[in-house]
Amino acid sequence: MIEPHAPAPPGTTPPGADPARLPVRPGTGRFLVLACVFVCASCGLVYELELVALATYLIGDSVTQASVVLSVMVFAMGLGSLAAKGLRWRAAAGFAAVEACLALVGGCSAMALYAVFAWTGDWGGLWTSGPRCLLVAFSLAIGVLIGAEVPLLMELIQRIRRQDAGGAVADLFAADYVGALVGGLAFPFLLLPLFGQLTGALLTGAVNLIAGGALVLGLFRRDLTRRARWLLLLGNVAVFAVLATAAVLVDDFERAARQAVYGSDVRVALQSDVQEIVLTGGTDGRPLALFLDGRLRVSGRDEHRYHEALVHPAMSGPHARVLILGGGDGLAAREVLRHDGVRRVDVVELDEAVVRLARHDPALAKLNGQVYGDPRVHVATADAFHWLRGAPPTTYDVVIADLPDPGITASTKLYAQEFYGLARRALTDDGRLVVHAGPVTSRPHVFWTVETTVRAADLRTSPYRVGGRDSGFAAGPDRSAGASRAPRDWGFVLAAPAERPGLRLDPDGPRPRTMTQASLRADGTAAAGTRISGLPASTLVHPRY
Repeated sequence: MIEPHAPAPPGTTPPGADPARLPVRPGTGRFLVLACVFVCASCGLVYELELVALATYLIGDSVTQASVVLSVMVFAMGLGSLAAKGLRWRAAAGFAAVEACLALVGGCSAMALYAVFAWTGDWGGLWTSGPRCLLVAFSLAIGVLIGAEVPLLMELIQRIRRQDAGGAVADLFAADYVGALVGGLAFPFLLLPLFGQLTGALLTGAVNLIAGGALVLGLFRRDLTRRARWLLLLGNVAVFAVLATAAVLVDDFERAARQAVYGSDVRVALQSDVQEIVLTGGTDGRPLALFLDGRLRVSGRDEHRYHEALVHPAMSGPHARVLILGGGDGLAAREVLRHDGVRRVDVVELDEAVVRLARHDPALAKLNGQVYGDPRVHVATADAFHWLRGAPPTTYDVVIADLPDPGITASTKLYAQEFYGLARRALTDDGRLVVHAGPVTSRPHVFWTVETTVRAADLRTSPYRVGGRDSGFAAGPDRSAGASRAPRDWGFVLAAPAERPGLRLDPDGPRPRTMTQASLRADGTAAAGTRISGLPASTLVHPRY
């Protein structure tokens, strides 16, 4: 057994390597190296999480984005470790150069990806488009640089005080893993809410740069030639200047990029605890549009067609007590309140900021008819799935699921068999459930999976679609799909516990502006003509979307 302070066995350090000439005691030097490992590991994990979060926001489908980014990055870390073997002879200078490059690439990655998205918008196929290739390129570059850290740090720590390889690796990895924990917790709870993705990435790059540069230029400066010290110092100053300049300009950059994505008519842009909320138009005769995380959720051009189709068929029957899941914009509630006999409307919305905007923004409040001023409307800020678990059974005559498209990973559980089972429990025996199930024409597989899943919850279904839409509720930003491929219809599933509900409008109810009884029947026939049979139901543990 090799004692910790015994000479290292052959091969532990490069033959002929001299002990580092430190300005501090060896014990203090080891502590500083391990502290640097801790900081660099934190920064490295923040870069990974930032790429996953930004790719999910811009592209959607968080499972795919996380899988691509993390798998590519881990693979690249192996390549970086191999490449770093050639730098072990100049470990101090090599480590400083790696950290400067990592700070620059990782710190600027979010701005670069968002810029390409904003000014090109076409994400194309998984591997074919420029922005997606850029995402993979950043994952590769950051992974290679993170992978190169470990062999170089191992060399530096062994040069301070030689010990058995197992002990050195244990110390190094302990600091690395604890740092990763801190970085993983700091990203969602500190960096993202306080600084946002762009500034948070730039700040992480600056911390990474300072930690690496301070370690080498402070602790290992005697291992460097005078020329190498000046080159590293100038390089670090240049990288810091780039990061600082980007941080100063980030607000202007965000405004310019936002205008490139949403147009020049942005009135409200805010980041809530849940999502980014952007409101455009709604003044001077310009149509209002509400975007949530880059996805168009309300368009003043055609929202009446969507909300009338969603609400009125479900209101043909008892409707004294109505539950709206989602719909924080108040537009579904507006249509509900057009019916006589409604005594209570419960709106369950995840994001309180959406409700606040629907209450106080003049254009959106006018569009929803000031529904939140009606004493019959009650709002609960909660996740719809968890709220339904605590809802009393057989309470509601109508349940309206006005939720994002099932193609979005975050919404998958809201289109699961378990979710519809909870909704069925909340219904009265003669109640009705209506579900927004995404476009039929462009995504029939998803639509009929929703219908199959609703039936699996012991509900009888009547699917229908409404065509002729002018803008979309796409599963990603509409502009990314291209105008020619934007969805042109909405699909819905009407369901009831006892018997298959008929597609009809309440003869004593209000007359919708965009649909008639005849058009509703035709919409049901049109949807039935696209049926795909034999699809399995989607569940929490086996999502099918």
